[in-house]
Amino acid sequence: MATPQITDYGFGRIKVDGESYGKDVIITPDAVLARWWRIEGHSLAMVDLAVAIQARPEVLVIGQGMFGQMAVPEETQASLQASGIELIAQKTNAACETYNRLREKRRVVAALHLTC
Repeated sequence: MATPQITDYGFGRIKVDGESYGKDVIITPDAVLARWWRIEGHSLAMVDLAVAIQARPEVLVIGQGMFGQMAVPEETQASLQASGIELIAQKTNAACETYNRLREKRRVVAALHLTC
């Protein structure tokens, strides 16, 4: 099974392997998990990343929204680093490009906020 590829992204929507999604997603090497939701919508806590971490990524790419509104607090960054997971947090359009670039080279998971 090929690693999922992001083929399109726009405000509030993403297409992965030809399938369209209208809610935030987590993309693992094996699956797309639709309707990803966080305890606090615009702040990312470790508990929000449980599914992503279970996929054992080397790199976790966070899409912070089209305008970068989803914060990645210091404690979340520190916890990921302590777990040995490299974190790349970017506006979602850049995060999609980063994920696609890394997906065949490293074990990467993307957690993408699709709106603001």
